[in-house]
Amino acid sequence: MGANSKIEWTHHTFNPWWGCVEPSPACDNCYAREFAKRLGFDIWGKDKPRRFFGDAHWNEPLKWDRAAAAVGERHRVFCASMGDVLERRDDLKSHRARLWELIARTPNLDWLLLTKRAGNFRSLVPPSWMADGGWPVNVWPGVTVENVEQLQLRAPDLCKLPSLQKFLSMEPLLEDVAGRPNTEARELFTSFLVSGFDEPPFTDAVTWVIAGGESGHKARPAHPDWYRHVRDACHDYGVSFHFKQWGEWAAIAPIYHENDDYEAAIDGVDERRSLTLDRGGVEWADGDGQPPPGSWLLERVGKKAAGRELDGRTWDDIPAVRA
Repeated sequence: MGANSKIEWTHHTFNPWWGCVEPSPACDNCYAREFAKRLGFDIWGKDKPRRFFGDAHWNEPLKWDRAAAAVGERHRVFCASMGDVLERRDDLKSHRARLWELIARTPNLDWLLLTKRAGNFRSLVPPSWMADGGWPVNVWPGVTVENVEQLQLRAPDLCKLPSLQKFLSMEPLLEDVAGRPNTEARELFTSFLVSGFDEPPFTDAVTWVIAGGESGHKARPAHPDWYRHVRDACHDYGVSFHFKQWGEWAAIAPIYHENDDYEAAIDGVDERRSLTLDRGGVEWADGDGQPPPGSWLLERVGKKAAGRELDGRTWDDIPAVRA
């Protein structure tokens, strides 16, 4: 955590505190919670304390800002990878206020404020941000969307914010949120990609979507079509798409109609580390009948081996900076 992040879509990470409460299924295998536990910090849960930091920690983004200015670039900062910046607790108020001040002092950094508590944006950000033209251009709000339910709950609150950039983090993606063309799912998803304004730079629509699979020993698999549907919808509406990773599970081969297709697909695959997944997310154990058409054979190979390529290439789009 900190400067020169290994997360592909940001330059740095900054945490005003560590600790959180898990509000939705995306958190079931929370890497931040498990990382904190390994380091001996009991900071997850409603009644647990949070971990706070001193001045040296808070001064780091000031250095990043000067470095970005020196090379004439803008650098992105993922804020709160080890918590949620919009968690509502009394002991977080002063630290959140300090964060808003820090953001104002770092105009060369674009702050990515990702939350699972989108309904708290309006009440917890500075009131001046919600005034006409008051939202800082270097603050990009985003929400986690792992399934259709969370899209419906979180995206409307995100799209009501007067920010120039808005993003969805669809990692881990747990179901076919974007859907195939001409389905209700696709219509719902694309409704958040379309702005009601005729002229830029103003927008009430999502400008960036990050998608990816889950890593770790309890990682849940995802059907490749789920990512393709998100990508294709973004492409249709000019929204930047970033595919972060497959995660623990790699897509090996599609399953078609005939039994011999399935037998050919599993040839050479370690059946102890594989499964087939249909579009609806139903897993099929090897040898337990024929998976339905459109299923994919997946193998647990690890994050590094699975890689980041989707349909033969990487997808690293970043929205153009607006001012």
